[in-house]
Amino acid sequence: MPEVKSMFREVLPKQGQLSMEDVPIMVLCKPKLLPLKSVTLEKLEKMQQEAQEIIKQQELALKDQQQSEKAE
Repeated sequence: MPEVKSMFREVLPKQGQLSMEDVPIMVLCKPKLLPLKSVTLEKLEKMQQEAQEIIKQQELALKDQQQSEKAE
């Protein structure tokens, strides 16, 4: 990773103590809304629903075929 050159040069004391007067403050930001379901989970649920619909259609077709055979 290339080193970033800054405009300011760091100066450390040769003798004595080093102190910082940085006071942490609270910063408010917008809340991040997370989806209740992940995209992958939604895709899996959709695939499962489609598979169940196909099975129901096949079962209905099989019942209709059996009923038509009984009627003959």
